[in-house]
Amino acid sequence: MATPTLSHHSLPGALGEILVDVRAASRDHPQPAVLLIHGFKGFKDYAFLPVFAEQLARAGFVAVTASISGSGVDAAGDFTRLERFAVNTYSKELDDLGVVLRALQGGDLATAVPSSIGVVGHSRGGGVALCLARENPEIRAVVTWAAIGRVRRHSDAELAAWREAGQIDILHQRLRIRMPLRYDIVTDCLAHEHGRLDIAAAAAALSRPWLQVHGRADSTVPFAEAEALAAVAGAGHQTHFVDEAQHTFGATHPWGGPTPHVASVFDETARFLSRHLE
Repeated sequence: MATPTLSHHSLPGALGEILVDVRAASRDHPQPAVLLIHGFKGFKDYAFLPVFAEQLARAGFVAVTASISGSGVDAAGDFTRLERFAVNTYSKELDDLGVVLRALQGGDLATAVPSSIGVVGHSRGGGVALCLARENPEIRAVVTWAAIGRVRRHSDAELAAWREAGQIDILHQRLRIRMPLRYDIVTDCLAHEHGRLDIAAAAAALSRPWLQVHGRADSTVPFAEAEALAAVAGAGHQTHFVDEAQHTFGATHPWGGPTPHVASVFDETARFLSRHLE
């Protein structure tokens, strides 16, 4: 297999440009493609995403990573676009990812039209991946890493205070910056949590292959949330639950190298995708 090459792309998104990276060892004939979806406060170069994308590309996949238009980052991966982050919503993320899928399917990302498509999503991106698969039947396989099981993440009292203020600030622990978040995302969740954004319903409706990966010691998205999704999962569902693993399986950003838990997740995911995409 040839050494993968990396190409950079920009697509029109709901809140500005979607920044897309494509890694592929060959670009002139159809290959299976995998779209990797980042989580909340994530972006295309977050921690393990580009590392796993490179592994996939070396295994014969077209690996696509994207910073959605509301991620808040610029091309350098710096949070210089917080005005976009502030008004980002789940629906806008789904719309952006639909744009990426259509570009991929159209051969507009410097590769041939893929032979099949899978998605891998981390955390919030895992829940979004399930919803995206429900809307796009061409997605043949889904992998979720530490996925959320519902879009409503706050109590009624917290939501009432948020609505009154119009905005809350989220502290970015690593960068020590405050990231504004307008009430737009709550409005979106309340309008669509029983429809387009119903993650549990998307999981229940999914009959295509789905590998659910979750750390049993996850303190960000508790393991009970994974169990609730597993309880309603469709026929194609498989699990890889990792004992003692936390939310990022020990991975850090900037990338500090693989941990045993990360290696396990990478290997299980790659094997699953190889079985179900061709």
